[in-house]
Amino acid sequence: MDADFQTALAEGDLVALQQCPKSYLHNHAFLGGAREFLRQRTGRDIAPLDRRLTSMADMQAWVSGAIGGLFDGREGRLLAFEATLVQARRDGVTRLEIGEDVWATTLFHGADELTRDLQRLHALVAPVIQWAPQLGLSRHCSPASLERWLTPFLELGFYQTLDLSGDELAQPIEAFRPIFRQAKQAGLRVKAHVGEWGSADDTWRAVEELELDEVQHGIAAAASSPSIMQRLADRCIRLNLCPTSNVMLGRVESLAEHPIRRLFHAGVPVTVNTDDALVFGQSVSAEFLALYRAGTLSAAELDRIRIEGLSDRPTVKNS
Repeated sequence: MDADFQTALAEGDLVALQQCPKSYLHNHAFLGGAREFLRQRTGRDIAPLDRRLTSMADMQAWVSGAIGGLFDGREGRLLAFEATLVQARRDGVTRLEIGEDVWATTLFHGADELTRDLQRLHALVAPVIQWAPQLGLSRHCSPASLERWLTPFLELGFYQTLDLSGDELAQPIEAFRPIFRQAKQAGLRVKAHVGEWGSADDTWRAVEELELDEVQHGIAAAASSPSIMQRLADRCIRLNLCPTSNVMLGRVESLAEHPIRRLFHAGVPVTVNTDDALVFGQSVSAEFLALYRAGTLSAAELDRIRIEGLSDRPTVKNS
């Protein structure tokens, strides 16, 4: 436990919070960048979302209008990754799990070149950050294409985590089972976006079908199913939560009512993240402070959550 972190929360000192070690485990590097850095580099000032959205399609429309083609192509993807490293460094993040979607290899000369470029940027921009390189899968791509793109990355033996994202209803979760088995056999820790728009049952089915180690979101488990919360706790499945994102996308009414509290007290390992910093305008430190100010969790409870995120494996049962 860190008295400095808890004091900074109590005093509302965001600068002091930024000095405390923290993780960033649910982060789309494509939209996770530092606004001021991008303004200086490109002349574009990307103002964060100022209204609630009603769907993922609504969010994609907002992103298209606010960001447009800024991150298109090879150089655009690398700019987005660099901006995310800058954001994490400025916020005092010491453990970071980000990478690139496997389809992006089509913009590079193979997985080798893409990986070397990511390594170069990490060494240049944020070498002090413990980086767990992550591979992303999009539900909008065919499993056959995903497997074809994924295999060369696995052969490198460099990546540590795998994350499935995109519309939860785009394809049945079972369609991705062979790919996840392949990743698990290669030693990757596997995650999936589930239980943000889908149900508690959807969340548990994904955990079992894909043999997940962690869930990105999973808030539906707290909304309707104490039994599934108990299963998540018993299996020590960590949920990497994004409170402001959940509120702005209309999945939760307010931070004060966010299910992170129920999940934490049910013994489910949870972490605090920002999802898309460029969209929602929040740093990880600001997310912690917002939860404290809303009375969602105490300073000591938030500190335990912060510590949970610094481990590369789920560790904590809180009940």
